[in-house]
Amino acid sequence: MSKWVYTFGNGHAEGDAGMKNLLGGKGANLAEMNRVGLPVPAGFTVTTEVCTYYYANGKKYPAELEKQVKEGVSHVEKIMGRKFGDATNPLLFSVRSGARVSMPGMMNTVLNLGLNDETVKALAKASNDERFAYDSYRRFIMMFSDVVLEADIDLYEHALEAMKERKGCKQDTDLTAEDLKELVEEYKAISKKINKMFPQDPWEQLMAGIGAVFNSWEVKKAVTYRKLNNIPGNWGTAVNVQAMVFGNAGDDCATGVCFSRDPSTGENVYYGEYLTNAQGEDVVAGIRTPLPMAKVAGRADALEDIMPSLYKELDDVRHKLEKHYKDMQDMEFTIQHGKLWMLQCRNGKRTATAAVKIAVDMVKEGLLTKEEAIMRVGAEQLDQLLHPMLDPKAPKNVIGTGLPASPGAAVGRAVFCADVAEEWAKKGEKVMLVRIETSPEDIGGMDAAQGIITARGGMTSHAAVVARGMGRPCVSGSNDIKIDYAKKQFSTTAGVTIKEGDWVSIDGAKGQIIEGNVPTVQVEMTGDFGVFMSWVDEIRTMSVRANAETPRDAKQARDFGAEGIGLARTEHMFFDAHRIQDMRQMILSETEEGRRKALAKLLPYQKEDFKAIYKVMDGLPVTIRLLDPPLHEFLPHTDAEMQELAKEMGVSFETVKEKSESLHEFNPMLGHRGCRLAITYPEICEMQTRAILEAALELTAEGFKVIPEIEVPLVGSKKELDIVKDVIDTTAKKIFAEKGKEIKYIVGTMIELPRAALLADEIAESAEFFGFGTNDLTQTTLGMSRDDTGAILDEYRSKGVYVADPFATIDADGVGALVKMGCDKGRATRSDIKLGVCGEHGGDPESIYFFQTCGMKYVSCSPFRVPIARLAAAQAAVKTKPSAKKAA
Repeated sequence: MSKWVYTFGNGHAEGDAGMKNLLGGKGANLAEMNRVGLPVPAGFTVTTEVCTYYYANGKKYPAELEKQVKEGVSHVEKIMGRKFGDATNPLLFSVRSGARVSMPGMMNTVLNLGLNDETVKALAKASNDERFAYDSYRRFIMMFSDVVLEADIDLYEHALEAMKERKGCKQDTDLTAEDLKELVEEYKAISKKINKMFPQDPWEQLMAGIGAVFNSWEVKKAVTYRKLNNIPGNWGTAVNVQAMVFGNAGDDCATGVCFSRDPSTGENVYYGEYLTNAQGEDVVAGIRTPLPMAKVAGRADALEDIMPSLYKELDDVRHKLEKHYKDMQDMEFTIQHGKLWMLQCRNGKRTATAAVKIAVDMVKEGLLTKEEAIMRVGAEQLDQLLHPMLDPKAPKNVIGTGLPASPGAAVGRAVFCADVAEEWAKKGEKVMLVRIETSPEDIGGMDAAQGIITARGGMTSHAAVVARGMGRPCVSGSNDIKIDYAKKQFSTTAGVTIKEGDWVSIDGAKGQIIEGNVPTVQVEMTGDFGVFMSWVDEIRTMSVRANAETPRDAKQARDFGAEGIGLARTEHMFFDAHRIQDMRQMILSETEEGRRKALAKLLPYQKEDFKAIYKVMDGLPVTIRLLDPPLHEFLPHTDAEMQELAKEMGVSFETVKEKSESLHEFNPMLGHRGCRLAITYPEICEMQTRAILEAALELTAEGFKVIPEIEVPLVGSKKELDIVKDVIDTTAKKIFAEKGKEIKYIVGTMIELPRAALLADEIAESAEFFGFGTNDLTQTTLGMSRDDTGAILDEYRSKGVYVADPFATIDADGVGALVKMGCDKGRATRSDIKLGVCGEHGGDPESIYFFQTCGMKYVSCSPFRVPIARLAAAQAAVKTKPSAKKAA
């Protein structure tokens, strides 16, 4: 017979902290707290496997469950000395959720379960406190009706407020026992009127309560939380059934929530709040204003003042748990008639500043090793330390939400055109670029803007990728806004209209669009951050480079600890207003001579670009990708722009329009781009090679150390690479002969097509390095466009086809198999081949772990992701150590 229920209590437990997958985080910790010897109310945990069974079998329980639940109840009755459903000495239960990872507030809880018209009288008699008994009963009716019966909670809230108003009471605690009896009858009348009567049978209540917790696994907020945190839907939640202890049984009773250290600052102080004569939800729901745990100057209402011996006992628990778990703890407690009960503990949520300080302090205190310390800080948390944030004290009117595409806070005046953004920014205006979607032509406006909002596009859309690279906050793919370019405004589903010039703010980390000019504050990086990151760099084995093509981005990357540039996208350099016309002339030229003439104008620009980057990266490798996008992306799209270009070139408008239309492709991502451009127009490759190597030679002469790496994009065969490599090498020989000196360079390729991964052993005969372009490799492997499948992916994730967005976190089973194959085949041919990743996945912690297992030498990401990637690489190194694998 399967075991579905695990008991705990009186210092013993059938589970332990290592059973989180089966018992959930809360259940495993309750078991462990018993083993540690803490005062924990007895109870039992219904496993996550029951939840999985429940959903797989039409919301039915396993046949043996009810019997095992009854055995669990009997276990609790023996320890607590009370009997469930008894009319003289009743045992009451709390029923709470508990997934294997913390999902605070996402699922349901029922307290005081077991109360009915008879047991409430017994509770009143046993406690000698009628007011306490009926307060517990009205709370139970309200919570059970809301959570289990899905009744309208407002009906009960309104009845409570009306009662307080009639009785002249400010607080719930001012209501008398007779008031509460009357309120209970009102609640029952409400339940009867809406046909949502709660059962009087305690056993029926218990099984329904367990089912309500399982049902809450699939409520919208829980599903959304799982989606945002990449938590698989098939994990399920456990249910924890625990004997009730009462913080609302008199003035010598209390309840509270506390942290073993300050979760905001990381300071080693006991931090928390409590209320006397209350139950747990009163503290977190804000029904009454909680009081401080520790003494506060000028006040005498702290727990340390009122119940000093119990505060001391709690302080001992704090130290005991920190020593046991080696982490900052979030704890819930109840004091009943002077006795302390610990209801739960878990690793506490904390800010990035606090996480870093706690990790560093715990190493100093001897609680953690450096390797353990770096595992205590979430890599994604570091974003909080790298970007300004909206002032948490400022009022905010959130008028729309979208995807949190690029973190940080931004405030600016709304503009709807990239050119206008540039114009206004030149005049000193702070602007917010609002677009339906962005394209490479918007790069100038994106650079000029404080932040970016788009109505379309996903986490790896053009707007998202470029914004992250620039360190610009961005909210993308907002379905809450409708943009009208003609009227220069956007309207929101909240009924607000933002016109050009109106102030608008965004929180890129939360995906929020906020009306008005919200003040921002800079998050300071403390000395602890430097110490922490020095440990990170000691531990990691993978290098971290940056994707950058401007000196500013390169400097930002180096300041953040980048060890080179893993991807410089040369196409971004051509969108400058002074260069785009020469680029367009090159594209529209009908002859090689015409193209070479236009390319000659672009050469000095390109060379200066590379020199500027080389200077910043002095002594570090710089990987420069040859021109990749299809040529039509550089062409004018409006008749006015085409007429202007025709005039400059001395040709007719019709000629320009016809050429532009001839270059249009139905599927440009798979069209005339990448190495195909270099093969059909070798003169483009010649110009770029000349710019790369002449810039390197000139700077070397000035005393700089330059390490150029030339990357050929979209290769699918060795032959393609050989053709382009021949152009590069032939051009290099000419340059070296002209200049009378040489410089070492290497040529490699991007692996971004499945065919390239399959033939990586052949391609490695010519390539000295592989840069895995996982953005395009994901698109071409899945057959999905990253910009057009947002809605599809949402549906797929909700149905469990993908747990995470495969464009944000590598699809390890599919795309990852090709990446691993490419690495293995490449090394088989060339043992010293450099292997790196330059797609968006290079900044994603989960993906970085996968790349570590593939034996990558480096990952490359946007500058503001570099510290995150450094930490993720160190954590991956710890996880993949032989000792770590063995322990796991």
